[in-house]
Amino acid sequence: MEETVQRIDDAVSMAAQHCDAIVLGAGVSGLVSASVLAEQGCRRIVVIDEYAHLGGNHIDWSSGDYTFDIGSLIFQDDSPLLQHFPELLPLYVPIQPRWARLNPQGLITAYPISVKDDILRAGPVETARILASAAYARLFKRRMRNAREFARHWIGARLLQRSGLDAYMTRFYGIASDRISIELARKRMQWISEHASLRTVLGRLRRTKPAAPTNRQLARPREGFATLYAAAAASLSARAASFLLGAKIDRIEKLGNRFVLFREGRAIVADRIVSTIPIPRLQALCNLPVSQELETITLLALYFSFDGKRGFDEEIIYNFSYDGAWKRLTMYSDFYGRAQGREYFGVEVIANHVGKSIARGEADFRAHVAANGLFRGDLRLEGSQFLDNAYPIYRNGAEESAAEAVKALKAFGIESFGRQGGFNYQPTARVSTIEAEAALRDAASIPAR
Repeated sequence: MEETVQRIDDAVSMAAQHCDAIVLGAGVSGLVSASVLAEQGCRRIVVIDEYAHLGGNHIDWSSGDYTFDIGSLIFQDDSPLLQHFPELLPLYVPIQPRWARLNPQGLITAYPISVKDDILRAGPVETARILASAAYARLFKRRMRNAREFARHWIGARLLQRSGLDAYMTRFYGIASDRISIELARKRMQWISEHASLRTVLGRLRRTKPAAPTNRQLARPREGFATLYAAAAASLSARAASFLLGAKIDRIEKLGNRFVLFREGRAIVADRIVSTIPIPRLQALCNLPVSQELETITLLALYFSFDGKRGFDEEIIYNFSYDGAWKRLTMYSDFYGRAQGREYFGVEVIANHVGKSIARGEADFRAHVAANGLFRGDLRLEGSQFLDNAYPIYRNGAEESAAEAVKALKAFGIESFGRQGGFNYQPTARVSTIEAEAALRDAASIPAR
């Protein structure tokens, strides 16, 4: 006991700071966590990130008048994120995004399923087979052990194949759909069952349009994410937080009821640590067994400018075809206007699908869109970017391993959650905000939303 007290005293004497809480990670989950901690009464919060920027995996890349980013992230004006950081709202760009997909038949059509193009266009014989397959799956394929079986139950094996949904699931998650966990399918793929409902199908056959969203869709500022998250950081700095970015963390020790984080020969002593960084990285810092089975996707983003006929009107296109490594493209110039008289867009590729090669990724994209009659004209690669730990790979059993890791971290005294810290795929800032609030909420002071 005396040795522990002495080590704490030694750490405090060399500490650059002594704080109430440390937040690991400065992405949306980390920023919201700092806000919630401030609401709960913490007055000295240090937000630390080994990235040199705010925003976590919200990363942009600029060249001249072009600004690109990883993914096509869309915010809403009723997001709970704005309850923590209302300063962000005037910085967003209002947009009216439209989603479509390239299907295996080479058509740009409705996302995620088109009754007209995926079913009726197949002809009367194949349409009958698709409907019979769907009915058979509903009646006799109720056992669902993975994502493929989940999707097959709701739309049938023939439509699963013809629509390209099975190919897209493999492309998105980086592994075959029959190796993707059923837990993920149930949590994050409920849209399949919703779109496969009888009411939805009949509504499409009657050509009734879905109700327009009541919220306003928003995009990041044209200048990039730095402008957006600087406002959030200023808000937190005025309340309770300080930031250490580009900080190489050496290790974390627990001494008594306190934590000591060591970085570059200095120490920060804290009563509490909240983590939103990848679980294996945190385990290594705490000298705990590292969960090797928790794999993540590495994304390759390709950034193009274009002059010519692109072959579609929508802003976001998903690749549901059988070929092509790319999974989604986003037309930034539709949101922000052309640059140098040219359209510009970003393309996401699972890096392992092209051997982590920019040249292979570019060549594959060019060949695939040319074969489908898209981007006829001057297509120019402006830049590219890799993103490690983009999102979890949900092999069967991964969620159980993640849950055990989070439990062990909790026993150590660290609260770990979020896309990275909880190995939990979070598609929007709204979801990240809600889950961070739920993980940290003090029921007496933070009302449920």
